[in-house]
Amino acid sequence: MANNSYSGVKNSTAMANHDGDFGCSLKDLRALMELRGAEAISKIGESYGDVQGLCTRLKTSPVDGLSGQPADIDKRKQVFGKNLIPPKKPKTFLQLVWEALQDVTLIILEVAAIVSLGLSFYKPPDAERKNCGKAAGGVEDEGEADAGWIEGAAILLSVVCVVLVTAFNDWSKEKQFRGLQSRIEQEQKFAVVRGGQVILIPVAEIVVGDVAQIKYGDLLPTDGVLIQGNDLKIDESSLTGESDHVKKTLDRDPMLLSGTHVMEGSGKMLVTAVGENSQTGIIFALLGASEEDDDDEDEKEAKKKEKKEKKSMLTFRSVLESSHDSYTVALHVTPLLHSAKAADGAAMEMQPLNSADSDEKKKSNLKEKKEKSVLQGKLTKLAVQIGKAGLVMSAITVIILVVLFVVDTFWVQDLPWDTECTPIYVQFFVKFFIIGVTVLVVAVPEGLPLAVTISLAYSVKKMMKDNNLVRHLDACETMGNATAICSDKTGTLTMNRMTVVQAYLADKHYRKVPEPELVPAAIMDILILGISINCAYTTKIMSPEKEGGLPRQVGNKTECALLGFANDLKRDYQAIRNEIPEEQLYKVYTFNSSRKSMSTVLKNPDGSFRMFSKGASEIILKKCCRLLTASGEAKVFRPRDRDDMVKKVIEPMASEGLRTICLAYRDFPVSEGEPDWDQENDILTSLTCVCVVGIEDPVRPEVPDAIKKCQRAGITVRMVTGDNINTARAIATKCGILQPGDDFLCIDGKEFNRRIRNEKGEIEQERIDKIWPKLRVLARSSPTDKHTLVKGIIDSTVLEQRQVVAVTGDGTNDGPALKKADVGFAMGIAGTDVAKEASDIILTDDNFSSIVKAVMWGRNVYDSISKFLQFQLTVNVVAVIVAFTGACITQDSPLKAVQMLWVNLIMDTFASLALATEPPTESLLLRKPYGRNKPLISRTMMKNILGHGVYQLVIIFTLLFVGERIFNIDSGRYAPLHSPPSEHYTIIFNTFVLMQLFNEINARKIHGERNVFDGIFNNLIFCSIVFSTFVIQVVIVQWGGKPFSCVGLTIDQWLWCTFLGFGSLLWGQLISSIPTSRLTFLKSAGHGTQRQEIPDEELEDMEDMEEIDHAERELRRGQILWFRGLNRIQTQIRVVNAFRSSLSPYEGLEKPESRSSIHNFMTHPEFRIEDSEPSIPLIDDTDAEDDAPTKRNSASPRNNNNAVESSSNHLYVEASGAAGTPSAPGSPLHSLETSL
Repeated sequence: MANNSYSGVKNSTAMANHDGDFGCSLKDLRALMELRGAEAISKIGESYGDVQGLCTRLKTSPVDGLSGQPADIDKRKQVFGKNLIPPKKPKTFLQLVWEALQDVTLIILEVAAIVSLGLSFYKPPDAERKNCGKAAGGVEDEGEADAGWIEGAAILLSVVCVVLVTAFNDWSKEKQFRGLQSRIEQEQKFAVVRGGQVILIPVAEIVVGDVAQIKYGDLLPTDGVLIQGNDLKIDESSLTGESDHVKKTLDRDPMLLSGTHVMEGSGKMLVTAVGENSQTGIIFALLGASEEDDDDEDEKEAKKKEKKEKKSMLTFRSVLESSHDSYTVALHVTPLLHSAKAADGAAMEMQPLNSADSDEKKKSNLKEKKEKSVLQGKLTKLAVQIGKAGLVMSAITVIILVVLFVVDTFWVQDLPWDTECTPIYVQFFVKFFIIGVTVLVVAVPEGLPLAVTISLAYSVKKMMKDNNLVRHLDACETMGNATAICSDKTGTLTMNRMTVVQAYLADKHYRKVPEPELVPAAIMDILILGISINCAYTTKIMSPEKEGGLPRQVGNKTECALLGFANDLKRDYQAIRNEIPEEQLYKVYTFNSSRKSMSTVLKNPDGSFRMFSKGASEIILKKCCRLLTASGEAKVFRPRDRDDMVKKVIEPMASEGLRTICLAYRDFPVSEGEPDWDQENDILTSLTCVCVVGIEDPVRPEVPDAIKKCQRAGITVRMVTGDNINTARAIATKCGILQPGDDFLCIDGKEFNRRIRNEKGEIEQERIDKIWPKLRVLARSSPTDKHTLVKGIIDSTVLEQRQVVAVTGDGTNDGPALKKADVGFAMGIAGTDVAKEASDIILTDDNFSSIVKAVMWGRNVYDSISKFLQFQLTVNVVAVIVAFTGACITQDSPLKAVQMLWVNLIMDTFASLALATEPPTESLLLRKPYGRNKPLISRTMMKNILGHGVYQLVIIFTLLFVGERIFNIDSGRYAPLHSPPSEHYTIIFNTFVLMQLFNEINARKIHGERNVFDGIFNNLIFCSIVFSTFVIQVVIVQWGGKPFSCVGLTIDQWLWCTFLGFGSLLWGQLISSIPTSRLTFLKSAGHGTQRQEIPDEELEDMEDMEEIDHAERELRRGQILWFRGLNRIQTQIRVVNAFRSSLSPYEGLEKPESRSSIHNFMTHPEFRIEDSEPSIPLIDDTDAEDDAPTKRNSASPRNNNNAVESSSNHLYVEASGAAGTPSAPGSPLHSLETSL
C-alpha cells in the first residue's frame, strides 16, 4: 500500500510510515468517507470485504471496541489525528489597544492635544505681550510659561489610560467567553465501547477505531461507518442542505458524518475520521484557507471604507452589539465542530411545522423580525439620543467661546490682528476646542456598553454556580422580563427517577409490586423476556455508587423503571440480554413522538416471529384484542372490556400522578409467511396485553416553593407534557401550578388542536388568544403543539404588553419550540445535543428551581444597568451644564480637560464595575416583570437624576461665583492662558468628584428605597472601588499639580469638600420623601421602539435584515434611502460591466456582505470584519466572534423561524474546494435580481 503522501494535514510527518501498524492509511479513510450510499458500500466491499474487515484493519472489535491501552490510544492520535479543530487565535492585547484607539472622540482629543503641545513649544518673538489683548497678558513667571506643554501631555496620558482600560476590559471579556466555551466543550461526553464496557468519554478523546454507541438526539462528533443500526434516521441538512431525514442501513447507506443529528433510532458506529480529517473538519480547513487569502485585501478595503464612514455616535452602538453578539457566536458551538447547526439546519427543523402555512410565510415574515434583545434596543436608542445632545452642547460651547473671545479681543479692546500674536490666538482656539471635545467626551456615555458587558459577563459567571450555563449572553437579561414559563414535567418538575409502584396483571390490580410467587409462570416468562429485549440495550441499572444508596439508573428512565420491575420480580434481565445480543434482534421500531411506542421483533428457530411492544397505555390498549389471564391463556379483549379497564385501572393510577405503560406482544405464525415490516399499521395491531404498570416519578421537593416564587413574581407557569391528562393534572396540583378554586384550563393535545384550528384546519391567532391566558396544563402534547403554543403566546396582542416566554425542553423535537421562545432552557443531564444546540441556557441540574435563579439574575442585570444609568446621567447633566455655562460666562471651563477625563473614568469605567456587580436579592422576585415597553429610566429615577443634578449645580455655581469669598482665597475666574492652577478651581473640582462618590452610594437604589446602605458590604467590588477612587482623588489633588490643574488643599478645605459631598446622601433622603406621583411634569425615558411606531414601508425596508436595529432607525431616514439608491445604481453598473467583460459575476464586485446593509456604512471600526468571508450558511462559523456583529447575512443565532429563503440558500462545497456564495438578501446579486 502506498505511503501516505497527503500533505494537507498538520500531522503528516507522523503518518509517513505506518503500513505495518494499521491496515489502511489516513488517506484511504478520507477517500472512503467522501463516498455515499451504493458507492461507499461497493468501495468497502472491494477494499475491506465488509465493515468487519475494516474493523480488523483498524485493529478493533465491533463488539468489544478498542482495548483502551493508553499507548494504543496515543498512537492512533498520532497516526489519524486528534478529534479537535484548532480554534482561531484570539486577538492580542495590542490589537485590542489599537481598536480602542479608533474611538472617534479619542482621536479628536489626541489631535487637539498634539496641536496644543506643538504650540506650547513655540516662543513668539518678544513682542509687547499687551498687543495681543488682556487674556494673553499676565504671565510674568517664565517658568510657568514653560509649563504650557503639561496640559497637552496630560491629555495624551489620560487618553492612554482610557485606552488601556478599554482594551483590558475587552481582553478580559474575550478571555471569559473563551473560558466559558471550553467549559461547554468539556461538558460534552459520548458513549464508546472500550474493552467490552460502555464508557462515557469527552468528545475530544475519541480516536479512529473506537466503536461509538449512537442514539436518538445525538450530534455525531466524528465520521464513521455503521456497524449495526435500529431504525436509524439522520438529519444531514447541516452538511448537504437536504431536509429529508436519511435512513441509514448496512445494505443501503452506512456512512455517518460528523455534525449531523440522529433524529430516530440507535446503533453502533466505527469511527473512521476525527477532527480535521472529518467531513466537517475538511470544510473548516477550506473556510480557514479562504479566509487567510482574503485577509489582506479585505483589510485594505475595510480601512478605506471606515475612513469614509465613521460616525462617532455609533462607537457606542457597535460596542453595545459586540457585547452581545460576539458572545452569541462564540458560544453557538458544539465541541468538536464548534458548530453543528448550519443556518439551514435550523430552518429545516422548522419545516415540518410550517408546511401547512407556507403561503403565509411571506406575509408573516415581515412581522416576524427578531427584535434585538429588549435592553439592547432601549440602551442603543437612549445612547444615540444622549450622544446627539452632547454633540450639540459641545458645538455650542466651542462656538460661544470663540465668539466671546473674538468679540472681546477685536471689538471691545479694538485690537488689530497682529501676525506675531497669531500663535497665541491659535493656542486660545485650541484650548476652546479641547474644552468642547471634553464636553463631548463626558456627554457620550461610552461606559454604557461596558456596564452592559460587565453586568452580563459577571452574571453569567455567577449563574454557573446556580446551575445555569448561559450560551447566549442576552438570554440572561431577557429572562428578567419573562412573563410565562412553559415547562416540561419529567425531570424538570419531577426527579426523573422512575419506579414501578402498581401493576395490573393476570386480571388483578396490585397496589404495590407483587411478590414473584403470585405471578403465574407463563405470564412471568413472557413479561421478563419482553422487558429485557424491548428496552434499549443502552439502558441499564447499575449497582449504587455508595453503600446503601439507590441503584443507579442509566439511559431512558421509563425503561429503567421497567428493568427495576424485573429485578423486583427477582429475575435477571442481563442474563437474557447476554443470551440474545442486540445484533440478533430481527427488527426494532424505536420510540418516537408520533409512535409513542417501541416494538422489537424476534425470529424464532421454527421461522415464526414474535413481537414485543410497550407504550402509553391508552395507545397500546386500543391495539389489543386479547388479554393474558392467570392461567396463561389469552382471552378476548373487547372495546367494552377496554373501557372498564380504563375506568378501573388506568384512571385511578393516573389520578395518583402515575404514568401508565402497557406491555403487549404478538405472534406471527410460519403459515402466514413473513409480514411486510414497513406496513407499521398492519404490524402493530391485534396485540395480546400482558400487563399495565403504574410508574411513579416523584415531584422534586424544592419545586412547589419555586413555583410559588414565580407566581408571586408575576410569572405564569404552564406545564406542557406528553403524559396523559390525569397524571399531568395530579402532578400539576402537587407542584402548585393548579390552585384549588382557580379558573384554569387543563386540556390535551387533541382538544387544544380542535379549539385553535378553523374548519380548514388552519391555526387562527384569535382562537389561541381565547385559550392561552387560562391554560395551565397541556397534556399528551406533540412537539408541534408546544411550538404552536409558544408562538401563539408570543404573537398574541390580547394583553397590552407582549409576553416574554421561556420554554424548557430536552428532546430533539423540542428544538423548534426552544428556538421560537424568547429564552430556551435545555436540560443538561437528560437533554439531547440537538436540544442543547437550540437553547439559550442549559440547566446543568435539570431543576426547575434553577430557572427561578435565572429570573433573579436577569432582573438584577436590568436593575444594575438602571442604577448605572441613574448615576451616569446625573454626572453627565451636571458636567455638561457646568462646562457649558462656565465657558459662556467666564470664557473657561471650571472643569479642565484632564479633570473631565478623570471624572469620565470614574463615572464610566469604575462606576460600571461597581454598580454592575451588585449581587441579586430575593426582593427582586417580589415585583412584577418590567415588560418590553417599560422605559429604562423610570419616573422615580428621573426624579433622582434631576434632584441630585439640582443639588450639585447649586453647590458648584455657588463655589464658582462666590467660592473665593466663602473660603477667603484668590478668585480663579478669568485666569490668563498658561496661568498656574488656583485653589478656587481645585476646590470646585474636588467637591464635584466627592459629590459623585457619595451619589454613587445613592445610585444603589432605584425604586425610591430609603436605606441606600442596605447590603453594601455584600458587594466587595463596590466598596473597594469607592475607597480606591477616593484615595486616587486625594493623590491627584495634593500632588497632581499642573497636569491636573490642582493645588494642594488644607485640612479645613478638605473637610468642607467632603461635607458638601456627603450632603448628597442627606439630599437623597429628602428627594425620596417627595412622592413621585405628585411630580406630574416628570417623564420617563429610554423606551424601546414599539413595533406599531415603525411605518410599514420601513418594516418592508428592513426585510433583508435579521433584527430591527433601533439605533439604525434613529439615524436612518433620508440618508439611508440615498445610500440605498446609490448602492443599487453602482451595483447595477458594476454587474453590467462584469458581464460585459465576460468575467465571473464576482470579479469586480465587492464581497456580498460589504454592502449588505446600512449597518456597515456606520460600523465603528472597533468591530470591523477583518477577515470577512462570504457568509456561508453551511456551518456556523465557529470563532466568528469578531466578525459577527457586522454581518447581517450570517445566520443569526436564533434564525428567523420562518426561514423563507432556507431552500435557496444552501451551499454545496465541491470537492475542488471552490465554494460558491448564495446571493444572500441584500447582496449585490440579490439587488440585481430584484431590479431586473
